[in-house]
Amino acid sequence: MNSIKLFFTTLFLFILIYSSAQEKQIELDPITVTASVTPLSASKTGRNILLIKGEELSKLPVNSVDELIRYLPGIEVQSRGPMGTQSNITIRGGTFQQVLIILDGIRLNDPLTGHFNSYIPISPAEIDHIEILKGASSAIYGTEAVGGVVHIITKTFAAQKGKQQKQLNGQVTAGDYGLRNAQAGFVWQKNKTAVSGGVLQNVTDGQPLRGTNGFFNLTTVSLSAKQYVSNNASIAYRFGYDDRNFNAQNFYTNFLSDSATERVISRWHHLNYTYQKEKHRFSFDAGAKDASDKYQFRKATAANTNRSNIYQALALYSYKVSDKATLTSGAQFIERSVKSNNRGDHSIAATGLFVVYNQELSEHFNFSPAVRVDWNERAGWELVPQLNLSYRYEKLRLRGSAGRSTRDADFTERYNNYQPSFVSSGSRIGNPDLEAESSFSYEAGADYFACDALKISAGWFQRYHNGLIDYVNTAYADMPRKDNLAPGGIYSLAKNIEKVNTRGVETDIQYNKSFAAHHNINIALGAVWMKSTSSDTVPSLYVSSHAKFLFNYSLQYRYKLISIALNGLYKQRTPQTGNAAFVQISKDYFLLNARAEAHFMDDKLGIFVQADNLFNKRYSDILGTVMPNRWLMGGIKISL
Repeated sequence: MNSIKLFFTTLFLFILIYSSAQEKQIELDPITVTASVTPLSASKTGRNILLIKGEELSKLPVNSVDELIRYLPGIEVQSRGPMGTQSNITIRGGTFQQVLIILDGIRLNDPLTGHFNSYIPISPAEIDHIEILKGASSAIYGTEAVGGVVHIITKTFAAQKGKQQKQLNGQVTAGDYGLRNAQAGFVWQKNKTAVSGGVLQNVTDGQPLRGTNGFFNLTTVSLSAKQYVSNNASIAYRFGYDDRNFNAQNFYTNFLSDSATERVISRWHHLNYTYQKEKHRFSFDAGAKDASDKYQFRKATAANTNRSNIYQALALYSYKVSDKATLTSGAQFIERSVKSNNRGDHSIAATGLFVVYNQELSEHFNFSPAVRVDWNERAGWELVPQLNLSYRYEKLRLRGSAGRSTRDADFTERYNNYQPSFVSSGSRIGNPDLEAESSFSYEAGADYFACDALKISAGWFQRYHNGLIDYVNTAYADMPRKDNLAPGGIYSLAKNIEKVNTRGVETDIQYNKSFAAHHNINIALGAVWMKSTSSDTVPSLYVSSHAKFLFNYSLQYRYKLISIALNGLYKQRTPQTGNAAFVQISKDYFLLNARAEAHFMDDKLGIFVQADNLFNKRYSDILGTVMPNRWLMGGIKISL
């Protein structure tokens, strides 16, 4: 821990040395649409919002979108494998199902299981920026927006009429264990038409595991177009295809007999119509996603085959009441379904209506209430209110928020292992009688804009859960259904936990500066301290495994033709022990990834080397799932 304190202190002092420079380099108070649906400066939302540009993916030592998110301040990503194999995203503790993933305003969360939420069907070349909203947001977005929202906004859907741009880029990487990475993309816009597309592929034979190798073959392809059909109206469409084939050994079990493989293929369609004139703005989005999942525990066993679908529609209407007030209303419809030889065939529909009002009460004070009414054919009616406040005076912004959030169980939590004729002890079992969980969250914080290049944020949050859904070890005698279980066995049963209280403190620092001649530095780091207490005497699986202390960071430095990028994290959590053949969940671990790049031809050509897990740390985020040791790679990239 001493080395971490030294690293943190050194970075902080380095920032302060240069914070006296006043020339503006980037916008630390960006315009965001995530907190209030309508465009608004982050300092006026009352929320803790982090924004990162899409091009950072090609500058930092990361190979996929979820790896980029993993090193953002205050975000915990519990990975089962590298480079997009599978990750659970959590914000402010809780479970991974309590974070909502959105692409251009439409939700991506998979109805089968939250384990697939990081399978984002968009190539990095198409990403304009990513907005991270920390804290409850169910009043606008509905179920799953409990811990926060990850909103990915793409270049085509964000394209404005009249602009022109042409971009073409590509990158190839080769490394240890037969690693091949390729990504390419383009953006073309002229007057009223915009088109973009791209591909990302990560392939490797894999590092050695227990009796096998951790292979993966991951491919994402996306294509989108936008056309202004008049001066005030536009139509946009996107198609995404995502194919992930990988070794899934001990992804979901701690059995020594586990030699699982898995393949998940998803297809995504999104259609948008937008009309904007004077004080009025109307948009309609329709989205459809289908995903097929084939999971085989080992070659001698029959595979679990699952097919899930989600269909959704979202209509928004905004009216600019005055220069200082905007009223937005919305209506949403979602239908989810699954066909599975493990979970059975099920479907469920839900609708929601919401209103958001943004009011600038004075030059410094902003007020934003929201209320939502949700109906779910299983859970019934829910009322979800939210209130956000912000006050800014000179360089200091004070913010606060309070709101209710809800989440209904997914199909795995309800029906996992209900169809097989026999399920061995130690397996996870669904529970059809689960009730929707609810919570109430409070937060308060401050942002200090020390100069145009430096922003320091700190805040406190607390979330009270009723009926939180998580897995709890349960004896055979206490199982609500015993039809296909082993007498005397112990099972991990999905349950509603009566009371869970999560509280914490977080701080973020962002520093972006060009200084002297040919120097540029970009730093983002954050720390969060969290504690969760439960009314259950037996600890539940995911609530007990979130980090108690998390420090993650990224740093980029460039001088003339050479750039260096570092990112990584330090995590403290509750230790867990299992079979001796597995990597244990240690009390803490520290990761450092590094990338060095030489730039040529006015940045049109780059040659780089990269090391993931530079210190060769042997660790695991999920008990039983071994993460890779040091991984060396290098490549070239072209940007035109």
